[in-house]
Amino acid sequence: MAFNRITAAEAADMIKDGDTVGFSGFTAPGAPKFVPEEIAAKAVREHEAGRPFKINLFTGASTSEHADGALARANAINMRAPYQNVPDLRKRINCHDVHYCDRHLSEMAQEFRYGFYGKMDFAIIEAADITPDGEIILGCGLGNIPTYASMADKIIIELNAKLPKSLHGMHDVVILQDPPYRREIGIYTPSDRIGSPVLKVDPSKIVGIVETDSYDCVKPFTEPDDTSKLIGSNVVRFLVGEYQAGRLPKEFLPLQSGVGNVANAVLYDLGESTVLPKFQMYTEVIQDAVVELLKKGKCTFASTCSMTFSDKTEEEVFANMDFFRDKIVMRPAEISNNPEVIRRLGVIAMNTALEADIFGGVNSTHVLGTKMMNGIGGSGDFTRNAYISIFSCPSVTKGGLISNIVPMVAHADHSEHSVDVVVTDQGIADLRHLDPVQRAQVIIENCAHPDYRPLLLDYLHLGKGGQTPHSLQAAFEFHNAFNNTGDMRNADFAKYK
Repeated sequence: MAFNRITAAEAADMIKDGDTVGFSGFTAPGAPKFVPEEIAAKAVREHEAGRPFKINLFTGASTSEHADGALARANAINMRAPYQNVPDLRKRINCHDVHYCDRHLSEMAQEFRYGFYGKMDFAIIEAADITPDGEIILGCGLGNIPTYASMADKIIIELNAKLPKSLHGMHDVVILQDPPYRREIGIYTPSDRIGSPVLKVDPSKIVGIVETDSYDCVKPFTEPDDTSKLIGSNVVRFLVGEYQAGRLPKEFLPLQSGVGNVANAVLYDLGESTVLPKFQMYTEVIQDAVVELLKKGKCTFASTCSMTFSDKTEEEVFANMDFFRDKIVMRPAEISNNPEVIRRLGVIAMNTALEADIFGGVNSTHVLGTKMMNGIGGSGDFTRNAYISIFSCPSVTKGGLISNIVPMVAHADHSEHSVDVVVTDQGIADLRHLDPVQRAQVIIENCAHPDYRPLLLDYLHLGKGGQTPHSLQAAFEFHNAFNNTGDMRNADFAKYK
């Protein structure tokens, strides 16, 4: 079948106010770039003419400035799910210009198939290649596009000349059957493949192909600062201790790592460890650090949803596909983040927190409890099903004005029932065998900054009994002190005695 070649503007013109649109990709890689910018330009024209124009946008995770950024600046998004990380979109969400539905990433595709979000009008897919019968070699991130493409009335393809056709074989595309027909997922090691190397779509639904030529435009992460290095070394020190104590198998276990400088610091330290053996990854995102580990042979295989590489690293990988093709597999988010597989493989989960409280609760999403930062992402998928669940964060931020160890988290994303270990630049708190008061003592002693330890002990001693001795009157004194004075160190627990 011959497909129509169209411009990005012509593609955008097909999309109407109120349409529901699904994007390919997971983080910036794999997400469309040119058509979203033209949708944003159309929104500006429509708004200037006094006409409404907003779309409902579903993705795999975050996208980029070309997609979420441009659309947010044009105020072109009505509803957004399941995850984002672009500042302009964050502003829209926090002032209620965008209805943001923050969901566990493993659940988004199946919930769409269940009919929870209505119909899908368009799927927009970045591709390395497409055959006349609708077989698509995807880009560097899958996300939820297998489901969105199967359910969409119409499909638009961004055919990216920067993506080599040699990506063929690096994807493992599968859509799970829905209950009551779902069967077990046949992944028993990170390298097992259960699906197709291509996304197969109905070619009659493809309304146009837009030719593009762009890398994913992921900025390289800055070198880890001293705090990130301390956190990274503490995480590795904990893992080494577990391995030497025999609480991890001699073969070690697959790792999941979040995104950012702390995650990169952990991975670099793992690469330098002479105690820990070679390992594999079963995760949702791999970054530049993983490429170095694969080249060294320290990481032998990486299962992921996205290759979130800087442009320089992406170019290096593309130039050496024969080396990397049998060391990386990309899967849809409902597979990369699937609780069944995570639990079976015994994945060690390493994620970041905005704040943790003294009893082990974690806030991943809301600054001071109200302002959305990014979203829960895949942290819940991995945390609740991990062999060991580790959360890390700096002990303080803003030069010490904010303690990231607080009496009670201002927004609860992960309860104390799911959090095994808390790590900061100050040290390690292993919570696995402790009651709530013991947890509080260990977290305060090992993870809190020295400036805040006396205050946190003052709070703990306010408790009037019960297994978890919170003081409901004083639980948010740290947050109130910051809101009122700009410094959590001004918290005053004496007034509650």
